Amino acid sequence: MMNSLCEILQFLSTFVLGLFIGALLAEGALLVPYWRTLSPEQFFSLHKVFGPRLYRFYAPLTITATLLMVSTAIVCWLAEHPGRMATLIAGVLTLSMIAIYFLYFRGANAKFAAASIRAEELSPELARWAKWHWLRVAVGIIAFAVALLGQSRWL
Repeated sequence: MMNSLCEILQFLSTFVLGLFIGALLAEGALLVPYWRTLSPEQFFSLHKVFGPRLYRFYAPLTITATLLMVSTAIVCWLAEHPGRMATLIAGVLTLSMIAIYFLYFRGANAKFAAASIRAEELSPELARWAKWHWLRVAVGIIAFAVALLGQSRWL
């Protein structure tokens, strides 16, 4: 019974993680390049409107993907499921994505929201934001791939 629960959770958590990573890919490929073309005045004006909307979109998706993957790792470990190691690795990687948020994005996003960055510092800060974002996406893609391997029992 625990193995069946593990397999259901593996599917669900991998699916939600895939949605999360897809959303992050879209943000990095579409929104970030657009933000970097804006003047500081345009960026801060746009961020005032869309920053809270992006947060309301990403926060539940981030939390759900993380909680599901960590819960799946725990259940699969307790069930001694053959894919438990992969699920554990995916859970740790997903947790590291949350850590990256607290290490960088929380502070950077707060500066954007307060428009407390000087105009000449915005472009380098957006470039730094993009680098951290792509690091987070790379970790997410690896977590997703490992989660898939756990479902296939290859790892």
